Parts: sequence; C-alpha cells; structure tokens
Amino acid sequence: MSVAFTKEESAETASETLLPDRPISPHPNLVTEAGFKALQTQLAEARAAYEAAQAIEDVNEKRRQSAVPLRDLRYLTERLRTAQVMPDPVATEIVAFGSTVSFSRADGRVQTYRIVGEDEADPKAGSISFVSPVARSLMGKAVGDVVGSGAQEIEILSIA
Repeated sequence: MSVAFTKEESAETASETLLPDRPISPHPNLVTEAGFKALQTQLAEARAAYEAAQAIEDVNEKRRQSAVPLRDLRYLTERLRTAQVMPDPVATEIVAFGSTVSFSRADGRVQTYRIVGEDEADPKAGSISFVSPVARSLMGKAVGDVVGSGAQEIEILSIA
C-alpha cells in the first residue's frame, strides 16, 4: 500500500520532526539564583507544551507539535543538572560573576551590564554572559581600570 493512503507518515518524513539537540556550551554552567529559577520555569513550560502536544489525536500533528518542546526538555534538563548557582558578589571593589558594571567606551558611550550565566544573558535587557569577550576582559578589574586597546578600550566607571 502506498504511503499516500496511510495515516502514518513515512519514516523519512517522521525523522524531519525530530529536531537535533540544542548545543550545550563547553563552559561551566554558572547561573545566578534568578537564572536558575528561570531555567526551572522554562522546563515547566516545555513540559506543559509537550504534554499538550501529546493530547493531539492526529499522529503527524502530534509529532510536529512535540518536536520543539521535546528538544527543549532535553536541553533544559541538562542545563539544570549541570547548573552551578553562584552567590551574588559580596564586594564591589572588583568585577565578578553577578556584578553590575558601568563602563565608558572610547567613543563616549556609557553602558551598564550585569554579568550572568549564558542562558540568562540578554544584552538588550542589560545582562551579558560571563564568557562574552567584554565580560571576560572586565572580570577581576576595578573602578578606573582601562581594558582593551584603541577603539575597543573601555574604562570601568562603577561596580555594583
């Protein structure tokens, strides 16, 4: 019987709905307390989306609707398993994970970012990953320190 006359998709088409895993960073999975809670919330949302997709009767639609939540479940489970919750920094003399740093760039722009884990970084919302080039250059430095060179120079104005 031709595949066209069956409800089940061909194995080839079915494999198209199995998404590859999201890449896992090779860096330590450092997170803030808020970042850890956000990962837990995202896992619960992915689980709910997967369960909702499992209630769909049409096999093909169920497979399509399950693909993203299933991939996210795998990713988020691993990220929570490896998460290392870091305490907020107690000192503001040097830049550390969790610090909020204001700095001026060579072109005069002043920017403020909180240094957080990879999964919680959102530059538009004012947070950057601790493995980003800017964060790596700021870590361990103090107010008044200048890092970088030429047009890429930044001076630390404050640490909170």
